[in-house]
Amino acid sequence: MVQRPLGNHHHGPDTLLVTSETATQTDPVAKETESLRELIKSARFVLFDFDGPICRLFAGLPAQRVARELVQWLEDLGLRELLTEEERVHPDPHVVVQAVNRRHPDSDLVMELEERLTLLELKAAATAYPTPYADPLIRTWAAVGSRLAITTNNSPLVAAQYLESRGLTECFAPHVYGRTQNLALMKPNPYCLTRALNAMGAAPSEALMIGDAPSDFDAAEAAGVPFLGYARNERKERELRASGATHTVSSLDTVLGLLRSEG
Repeated sequence: MVQRPLGNHHHGPDTLLVTSETATQTDPVAKETESLRELIKSARFVLFDFDGPICRLFAGLPAQRVARELVQWLEDLGLRELLTEEERVHPDPHVVVQAVNRRHPDSDLVMELEERLTLLELKAAATAYPTPYADPLIRTWAAVGSRLAITTNNSPLVAAQYLESRGLTECFAPHVYGRTQNLALMKPNPYCLTRALNAMGAAPSEALMIGDAPSDFDAAEAAGVPFLGYARNERKERELRASGATHTVSSLDTVLGLLRSEG
């Protein structure tokens, strides 16, 4: 007689018993994954923000230093009072140029300030750090037939220079839309998104915007384009969620995996 230990036994491989409790725990994750899969699957046109989803532009030349250089230039001209105290110490150089533009729109001062920002961005591009999984994601999306564009508040010259350095130009060309000398058209204004959509003959519902800032979400909303937030840290996640973004990922590997699973 063979003695068997007491307990639950069965023939065949072990299986996981799914109770109503475990189903409740896993369903939200499964639903989020399926919703994200549908978002990716339906995107025939993909609009990428540049600094964030594609690279960290200011990895080697911090954005805070760029902002300080612009503020110092204004102060050297005796124009310190153009900025509030908060704007003088803000780490985002775009805040500086947009603040000056609000007070002196379309002026020679704004044009020169924008040109200085472009030169500093070009300098930063030489030491920009690629966002993990961005390059293979871009190449895969282009390979499966989706059309790609860049819609950014950075200079289009900077984006083009970076794409060339990574061998990604053909994935986007000629659809690189960035900051113009009319700074009022920077995101959250949807101008660069609508330029991309019109140039590619894309309906907003067929497109997907990938961005990492509330201004990206606001521009996508205004253009009627579905949005996917890239949140590389908890602060970005909180900001995107607070702006109204319902779909976010902490790594582009998630998007790449779902895109490849559709093949």
